[in-house]
Amino acid sequence: MSYKHPWVYHGESPKAGRKLLLLGVDELTLALPLIYRLIHPAKIAQKSDWFSSQVVTADEKQNREYISLVELLQGVTRERKNLQNLIDPLTRLNHSMNQYFSDYGWRMVRKELSQIKKRQKKSHIELSKDLIVKLKAYMEQERLDSLDQAIDNLLTEVESFKASDLQQCS
Repeated sequence: MSYKHPWVYHGESPKAGRKLLLLGVDELTLALPLIYRLIHPAKIAQKSDWFSSQVVTADEKQNREYISLVELLQGVTRERKNLQNLIDPLTRLNHSMNQYFSDYGWRMVRKELSQIKKRQKKSHIELSKDLIVKLKAYMEQERLDSLDQAIDNLLTEVESFKASDLQQCS
């Protein structure tokens, strides 16, 4: 995981809890579409507490800030696709987002990004009832806590069985 720069709080930094972080290179694939969606001027009207007061109050300045942020996002996207060094463009983008979002807003962005990451890690597989019954019986027999553990255990057994089979043949 790459180093992530800390969020610079607009108000008082919290005394407890996890400190907010700006985006890291490893998060760009998931974060860029989210950021594009959230920074649109229409969102400012809907979720004004997500954005810094200077972005919310002045229409002309808001438009300039939005255009500047979009240009930085496009630059980071371009550099990422070209496999270029992302440190400088990402640092400029993070600085701009730190000015654009409020502390609360950035906390919500990080929360949404966390949810996206969780959804990326999970997969849903449909199994027949009789197969689930067999897996649950196997779980009881082996004293396993979850279907994940049962499947992982079975796959490990198959791999070790194949490896021992290969050793016997040679």
